[in-house]
Amino acid sequence: QVQLVESGGGLVQPGGSLRLSCAASGRIIRINDMGWYRQAPGKQRELVAAVTSGGSTNYADSVKGRFTISRDNAKNTVYLQMNSLKPEDTAVYYCNAEGVRLSPFRPADSYWGQGTQVTVSS
Repeated sequence: QVQLVESGGGLVQPGGSLRLSCAASGRIIRINDMGWYRQAPGKQRELVAAVTSGGSTNYADSVKGRFTISRDNAKNTVYLQMNSLKPEDTAVYYCNAEGVRLSPFRPADSYWGQGTQVTVSS
C-alpha cells in the first residue's frame, strides 16, 4: 500500500556531492517523521538524519555540517543533500517513514525503502 522509492545514489569522488530523494506513494494522510539511515558492510544500520513533519531536524554527529535533510510534505518526499563526501560515507542508504497514517481508523505504521548505494572513492 505504501512504497518508498529512493533515487540519487552513485559513485562520487571524495569531496564531491550527491542528492538523495525518497518519495512515498500510496493513499497517505500523514507522515510524522522521515529520515535516512545507512548501513556499511559489516556494520549496523545507523541513523544519518531525520526530519519531523514540522521541520525539526536531527543529524548524526559524523555528518553534521556536511549533510542537509529536507522534506516536501505536499509530495511526501524527503531529500538528503550530501556535501564534502568522505570514503567513510560509503554505504547503502535507506529511506524511512514513521507514523504513516493511511486512515484515521487505522494505527500508524512505518516503512522502509529498498536502499540506494552511495560509494565515495577516487
